[in-house]
Formats: sequence, C-alpha cells, structure tokens
Amino acid sequence: MNWITNYVRPRINSLFSRREVPENLWTKCPECGTMLFHRELAENLQVCTNCGHHLAISPRDRFAALFDNGIFKEVTVPEPIADPLQFRDQKKYPERMRAAQKSTGEKEAMLVAEGEMGRTPIVAAAQDFSFMGGSMGMYVGNAIIAAAERAVQTRRPLVLFSAAGGARMQEGILSLMQMPRTTVAVEMLKEAGLPYVVVLTHPTTGGVTASYAMLGDVQIAEPNALICFAGPRVIEQTIREKLPEGFQRAEYLLEHGMLDRVTPRGDLREELIVILRMMMNQPPAVMGDLPAPATPPSAATGEPASPEPQARG
Repeated sequence: MNWITNYVRPRINSLFSRREVPENLWTKCPECGTMLFHRELAENLQVCTNCGHHLAISPRDRFAALFDNGIFKEVTVPEPIADPLQFRDQKKYPERMRAAQKSTGEKEAMLVAEGEMGRTPIVAAAQDFSFMGGSMGMYVGNAIIAAAERAVQTRRPLVLFSAAGGARMQEGILSLMQMPRTTVAVEMLKEAGLPYVVVLTHPTTGGVTASYAMLGDVQIAEPNALICFAGPRVIEQTIREKLPEGFQRAEYLLEHGMLDRVTPRGDLREELIVILRMMMNQPPAVMGDLPAPATPPSAATGEPASPEPQARG
C-alpha cells in the first residue's frame, strides 16, 4: 500500500496534472480585443500589431528605443520634501508612493536622461502614467527644471514625452505651483536658443496640458492620444451636449491647428532626428548609417535584451 501511495499515485497525478503556465504572456488589445504575445508586443514598442493601437510604454523602454544602442545616462533630479501636507485620504500619501514605486520599479513619475539619438546629443524627459497617473508633483517640476538646466549647460535640445492625469492632489497648491515653475524652465531653453520638442502621449490632461506640454517649438502626438484640460465626459455633463466624434483626440487637434504632427511610435525616432538636426542647423542624417536603438526589453522580465548596458547616473 505504501508503494502505491508513495509512488504510483504521484506518478499518475504528474502525468495528468496541468502544466503551470507563466502569467502575463499575453496582453489583450483594449481597442480591437486581439490577444498579443508579450515578446511580439515588446518588439513592436507596445503597439498592437493588428489595429495599431498604442498601449502604454514605460519611460525606460521608450528611452531604450529612442537612444542609439539603447544607451543613456540618467540626469540627477533634486529630491523634494516628502509628504509636505501630511495628506491622507483612504491611505497616507507615503503609502501610495511606496505602492507606486513597488509596482513600477521607479522612484517617481518622470525620468530624465541624456544621450545620443541618431548621433544627435539630446536631453529627454518622459512621464510614467502608471506611477500615480503620471501626476505632476514637486518631483516632476524639479525633473523638468533639471532637464532644462542640463540642456542649457550642454547646449542640447530637450525632448519631453508627456503622459499625465494632471496635478497631484496629495501635494495641493504645491503641485499647482509647478505650472509656472516649468514654464520658466521652458523659457530658459528659448532664451538659450535651444529647441524644445514635446511628444504628447495618451493621456495628457489637466495642469500638464495647461503648462509645459503645450509650450513646445514643435508639438507631436501619438495616434489617438487624448489631449485636453478637462475631459470630454466632464464637458458633456457641463454643457449638456454631445461632443463631436474624436473630440480632444490627437487627430482632431491636428485638424484644428493645435498640433504639428501625429506620428506613430515606430516612426517617431527618425522624425525627431530630422526635426532636431534641422532646428540645430546640422546637416541631414544618413538614416542607413545611424546606430540602431536597443532591442526592446522582454515583457516577461523587464530587463533589456540588448547586451549593451544602460548607463545610470
């Protein structure tokens, strides 16, 4: 009986038991419903291969695809006062911060880096919508100022990728103060004669739209990105009227003169290289000779697949 219990039954169970399948191997496109394999989606820069819908992409993954060989150096951002208002709703503000840091692996909602894109030295800043909705707090304000100061110091253009739900309510008026602070940072670039290019991604709303996100020398957006101050649902409830189809989406804003271009993510690097070299009075780049971006990171591990390490500041 021991032989049957200890050997035969476990052997039978092992033959008929279901094999464990790792989670997060597939992602469902929210637009068309297609199930997308994680490696295929990562290789396509988080863009649906069936309908072209642009899913969210982290700043680190974006920079890996933007900079030559995926190599960049982080720019140091001054740390603001933690929890200045001792804010608490259902949770304390520090608890929400720790949860966001754990889920994203990032310190805050904006990453600033410098490197070369098509052999063109640039400074870049990108917001992370998965970090508390990419909300604009004191750290984001410090990050934009640090990016602008670094761009002026090194005589490089600044490229900013916006993605935010607006100001961070846990920091109250201190969050709203980042609107004039970041506007002054943009003026530093303009006084130095350096290009400031904004790429608006889905979604860019609230106080971010009302400040640095709409002050670029060139305004580019990703397809179907929601770009607004107040959202369409709020406007409909206020005016009690049905809004036009596609209202406040990138293509609608392009038609009405608020944007210069709507560019798919896969074409964005080459377009930025052309625009920045033109604005910096540099000769056109020979695209075939440009260093390639890094191989997109694996969606399963989140680690760069390229053998070239990312430099960290």
